[in-house]
Amino acid sequence: MFKIKNTNVDPKHYANTLSEISHQPEKWQVAYDNYINEEEKIREFLDKLIKANDEKVKVIFTGAGTSEFVGNTIVDYLKNNDNFEFESIATTNIVASPKLYLRNRPTLLVSFARSGNSPESLAAVELANKLIDNIYHLAITCADEGKLAVNLRDKDNAHVLIMPEGTNDKGFAMTSSFTSMVLSALLIFDTLSNEDKEKRVKAIIKAANDILSDEEKINDLVDFDFNRIIYLGSGPLYALTNEARLKILELTAGKVSAMFESSLGFRHGPKSYVDEKTFVVGFISNDPYTRKYDIDILNEVYHDKIADRTLAISNSKIDADFDQYLVNIDSDVEDAYLALVYVVIAQLFSVIASVHVGNLTDTPSESGTVNRVVQGVIIHDLED
Repeated sequence: MFKIKNTNVDPKHYANTLSEISHQPEKWQVAYDNYINEEEKIREFLDKLIKANDEKVKVIFTGAGTSEFVGNTIVDYLKNNDNFEFESIATTNIVASPKLYLRNRPTLLVSFARSGNSPESLAAVELANKLIDNIYHLAITCADEGKLAVNLRDKDNAHVLIMPEGTNDKGFAMTSSFTSMVLSALLIFDTLSNEDKEKRVKAIIKAANDILSDEEKINDLVDFDFNRIIYLGSGPLYALTNEARLKILELTAGKVSAMFESSLGFRHGPKSYVDEKTFVVGFISNDPYTRKYDIDILNEVYHDKIADRTLAISNSKIDADFDQYLVNIDSDVEDAYLALVYVVIAQLFSVIASVHVGNLTDTPSESGTVNRVVQGVIIHDLED
């Protein structure tokens, strides 16, 4: 398992989170095997709703917090589809404004959930049942006995896919749960052949294992005194920056301030966030055109000489002066799959930062006001 250096914090306080980050490549293989085993049932379920409707079926990816970011990361990549019209909407938005987001048209609600017990996840399903006549459900969840899975299992209009054992993370932050759900959804909805899907799974597993064995370099990249971090990216990797930002904010309990922005959007105001204790991290796209913009902004930030460190995470060497961390993966792997590799680095940065600021990674909320499964939500009745 990956080791953190230069710390006096007892490893028991970050053991769960670090273990769950470290076992992700193993869980991705299991997720792929599970998809292959379940593929026929999933295809039958999807074909049934396609054939039952003359128009494209609306697919809404939904979840709260990190579970929302699952859908956000993959939705744009999947949009070129003859049968489905994809959108990603947080359960927190659906529950607060259901009539704004739930139109009465054939809809597949894809619910991403670690525990399946969040009030908004359960309420979003009920609201969809109430407002949409032709509603279908696909639950992608890490908890076989969670309420979401139990409530939808054996329903004629629903299918439940359980993530690999061990992905219902014991740590506070979602790590292996996030990546397993991202990968599983890609495998289900991507139009690539199974041969090409398997090729991508093998590539991301190898790349992630290389990262997890590169302890010295990963530790050194975060071994300096920063109290702000900004993640930048484009396309699916821009969506991923929100999850990367959330991880370090959660695990340091806000002791490290965190932002996310698109590579091109950063100049439009958010760049003022950078000071002399800021760590700027760019997720560099595999698309030759897009990566030019990702690199341009890092060059600009570096030559401003304000940020403490500017880092590019990339699959190939960049002709530039800023710091670079290179991942070992083919250039033809799409950014939606590359996101699974990049987020492992962001997860490790978050654990290391939490340890360096003296936080208890597995239970980071000292006040107890932020919980592993959200509490305190009152679900109000929706009047007709």
